Amino acid sequence: MTGSVAVIGAGPGGLVAARWLLARGFDPTIFEQGPMLGGQWTGLDGRSGVWPTMHTNTSRILTAFSDLDHGSDAVYPSASDVLAYLHRYAEEFDLVSRIRFDTRVELLSQGDAGWLVRQSGATERFDRAVVATGRFQSPAVPTVPGIDMFSGSAGVRSTYQYRGPSPYRGKRVLVAGGAISAMEIASELAQLGAARVVVAQRRQRYVLPKFAAGVPSDHRMFTRYNAIASEHLPSAQIDRQLKQIVIEAGGSPEQYGAPAPDPSLFAAGVTLSQDYLPLVAEGLITVRQWPAAVANTSVTFADGTAEEFDGIVFGIGFDQHLSFLDEDIRATLDLDAVHLDADRYTFHPDLPGLAFVGMWDQSGGYFVPLELQARWIAYTWGGAVPSTTEACQRAAIDRYRSRRGMPQKTRMNLAALAFARAAGVEPRPDNWPDLHRALLFGPLAPSCFRLEGPDALPDAAARFARDAAAFGAVTTNELTEREQRYWLLLQDAMASELSSDDPSS
Repeated sequence: MTGSVAVIGAGPGGLVAARWLLARGFDPTIFEQGPMLGGQWTGLDGRSGVWPTMHTNTSRILTAFSDLDHGSDAVYPSASDVLAYLHRYAEEFDLVSRIRFDTRVELLSQGDAGWLVRQSGATERFDRAVVATGRFQSPAVPTVPGIDMFSGSAGVRSTYQYRGPSPYRGKRVLVAGGAISAMEIASELAQLGAARVVVAQRRQRYVLPKFAAGVPSDHRMFTRYNAIASEHLPSAQIDRQLKQIVIEAGGSPEQYGAPAPDPSLFAAGVTLSQDYLPLVAEGLITVRQWPAAVANTSVTFADGTAEEFDGIVFGIGFDQHLSFLDEDIRATLDLDAVHLDADRYTFHPDLPGLAFVGMWDQSGGYFVPLELQARWIAYTWGGAVPSTTEACQRAAIDRYRSRRGMPQKTRMNLAALAFARAAGVEPRPDNWPDLHRALLFGPLAPSCFRLEGPDALPDAAARFARDAAAFGAVTTNELTEREQRYWLLLQDAMASELSSDDPSS
């Protein structure tokens, strides 16, 4: 074995990290504070924000790892489907015996030669450590005057605590927030018996339906083209291209009776939800401004209007919470509720042998980038790819620090491509002429990252062709007129950059 590794967390990030570490000759031990594997997907009250009737907002192909398909044909798996998938994955790669359940890590600290893990009063030393506890365990609490005195019969809770519509049947409910969980819960309540559902938002986001013309929207939105274009085209150009996808898929919120969002998609933000806007159009969901004050059961909104409610559900995001890290690690990372200084959310040069998995906020599914990040870690530590130099790591951290105070949410395809490049597994379209269009404008299926580099698979091309064509997003290799226009625009921008870098030009 190459060395012992403590993996903290047995959710998707911890499992995929352990799988790839094991493949590279490491000896991982997984610490899980709960009684079962799966992380958020366990649905356990107090440990998970997943409710029993929830389905993913990411398609089956993008909610999987590269070496195990889902057993269900559902396009959007249920929470129980995903949990069953993670159990099959752990069994497939012999991970279950490596998990210590009901074992809460109390402290992770750096020792003289390795990393010290304290749990139940005992301390063990490991050569390396991976923190994979997840980014979404501590729901952010809004500051609304009087919220602590709300006296409605259904009380106040976060979307993280929501477990179904039963407590809200026949009641007036305020759902405050504009992210996926808030919109999905508001939609469920409106369809399953709440007397009235009001959604309060600080700003109106664009809303992308899960399906458009039978194609899952994440197959259109999170493409390799859009990731590369973000590196070479002006931000305004990317904004317009992504907004076009959203508007063509589901229109703009004001068409349904919701407020008009900012003309810029980047300024407004976008949330994925199939039913939310149609329910607004039918009058089953009412949209209001953000709450300004609460008195007993009355909520006053920012525009001065007021309304009585029986229950309030807040869904405004999550704070980062890594209380088990010792003070020296926290100081090195300059850790707070939002930020963690690390090269591409993974390594810090002053913390050799420590890595983080899944500790970033994004739109889109996490399974694909989680696996790529795990492979980067395993390949780096195992010597399959060169380690990033200290100078490059510090430069990456400096770039990250320069954006502190700005919105930190990234997009799934940007994260995936960054990790794929670091791991040496980004496929080059010119090497795959029969898959050229799929690799640019098709879904970032995990199979495409088994075409080249370490652990390439001989059947990856056939699998990726199947995945790209599964729902009709890419059925031929011929670019559409729009794709051709976008691709030529990007090529011109890249050629111009090369020319400007050439001192002889």
